[in-house]
Amino acid sequence: MPHVVDIRCPECGDKAQFEFAEVVRIRKREEVAFFQQNNAFEYRQFTDSCGHKWHAAIYYAGMHGGSVNAITTLPNGYEPDDWSHSKFLVRDHGTDMGSIFCGNCHLNRLHNLSWPGDAYFSIEHRGNVLWAFNQESAGDLYHFISSHERKVDAYKWSHFLMHIPTVFKTKAAREPIAKKLAKLLRPD
Repeated sequence: MPHVVDIRCPECGDKAQFEFAEVVRIRKREEVAFFQQNNAFEYRQFTDSCGHKWHAAIYYAGMHGGSVNAITTLPNGYEPDDWSHSKFLVRDHGTDMGSIFCGNCHLNRLHNLSWPGDAYFSIEHRGNVLWAFNQESAGDLYHFISSHERKVDAYKWSHFLMHIPTVFKTKAAREPIAKKLAKLLRPD
């Protein structure tokens, strides 16, 4: 899943951006106080699958202009880039914490993602929900569904497209789904 996804703004319903938080394990107990008192971070204690508790410093880049530039001083052994998003589309903390920014109503706050319920690019077809992560993946989805050849490897979001349920790929579904996606991609 991308680090930034398009969601429906909970205030105005327009398209907003959700950006996942980054969680870094605090290595030494004596460093906990630093992260608890630093306004750039949220401190939290997590429990792993074995029941062991661990301390974490959570950074919400979306609350700081989408970068780690707000991180200025850190204890030895930490770098601001420790809270940068991975170049891979993975989250190692397994949480849905992040922040939301809406360019329409200017909402900017912390948000727990409820996916795919929050997805902006989401349509219903015969009781099933089809969604896309963002404008770009929704565009690929539209072109893929509309196509008669459907060569998955021709698209940037090919891995995403390979996982579309069959109910959305039938010949009968092509036209109604394409119309709904086109409407989302070009709102009036």
